[in-house]
Amino acid sequence: MADPREQKLAKLLVNYSVKLQKGESCLINAVDVPITMTEALVQAVYEAGGYPVVNLWQARLERAMSEGATEESLKKWADVDTYRMKQMDAFIGIRGIANVRELATIPEQANLVSKLYNIPVHMQTRVPHTKWVVLRYPTEIFAMQAGMGTTEFEDFFYKVCTEVDYDRMAAAMAEAKAYLDTVDKVHIKAPRTDLTFSVKKMGWIPCAGQMNIPDGEIYSCPVKDSVNGTITYNTESTYHGHCFKDVSLTFKDGKIVEAHADDDVLLNEIFDIDEGARYIGEFALGCNPGILKPMDNILFDEKILGSIHFTPGNAYDDCDNGNRSAVHWDLVQIQRPEYGGGEMYFDGELVRKDGLFVHPRLQCLNLSL
Repeated sequence: MADPREQKLAKLLVNYSVKLQKGESCLINAVDVPITMTEALVQAVYEAGGYPVVNLWQARLERAMSEGATEESLKKWADVDTYRMKQMDAFIGIRGIANVRELATIPEQANLVSKLYNIPVHMQTRVPHTKWVVLRYPTEIFAMQAGMGTTEFEDFFYKVCTEVDYDRMAAAMAEAKAYLDTVDKVHIKAPRTDLTFSVKKMGWIPCAGQMNIPDGEIYSCPVKDSVNGTITYNTESTYHGHCFKDVSLTFKDGKIVEAHADDDVLLNEIFDIDEGARYIGEFALGCNPGILKPMDNILFDEKILGSIHFTPGNAYDDCDNGNRSAVHWDLVQIQRPEYGGGEMYFDGELVRKDGLFVHPRLQCLNLSL
């Protein structure tokens, strides 16, 4: 039986996130998602006067396609899906959390897929040329990652996804952006972290329910060669099936010159995918008041209240320092007191302490449900 909350979520995605208009096409990419959720999305697209196109997929198929792939097979796969993506006005990507370790034992193949499939299909086509939104779907495994019971997690999921006042969030971010766009130098201090960089003239992009659900971040991008110092992330993060712990990166003139974690070899293999993987493509402030603890899921963890993410890899076209990579890895540091605290300075002035904005022009980002 369909959950009515699925229908509410579907309408939010179609009408608010991608703002689908009559006559527009929308690709629904449903990975390990119940048929009822996919049906709700199809119905919402039709109700908006749009044309739904559905792609059903599974993590096990992703493993099968990756494990035996060659450069030639990946280029063919990418050509087909790039053609389809070019026909779309909008994209809704929803993924249920199945086996989060599905790709753990084939890191080289997973890296090859990132380079030869994800770049042309998603980074070069979907991101710049469609109205898109991506999200997860609540599953038992996802609930386990969050440390909750299944029903409890479903209630949490729909609350932070569909009950947030995104219009109020957008207004707060617009107010903060007026000040943020004037910032040049950033200095971040936290346990095992002392990092400096510039965001001069890069601008800031508010994210309040358009490209991600749940949402709640405002991001910029460092000037490519300006990053110096060390950052240590205090949230675990799964990348290509391996859960990395205690990631610490040291930069010199923008480039990662040291990278350590629970598996240094595997970590450095990711940063050696291409030249751009060792440079930063995004710096963001997390401010979703409903998300307070990590659950090893980037789409949630990067929105944690009082967090930052500092992202090795590809920069977005709307806030572009010129860095290009198959990697875009939103690694998260939480700065609230229970996670060790931290301070952030803009142009020498303290703007956030222990996860709370103290600068008068940024206090609007201290959001509540």
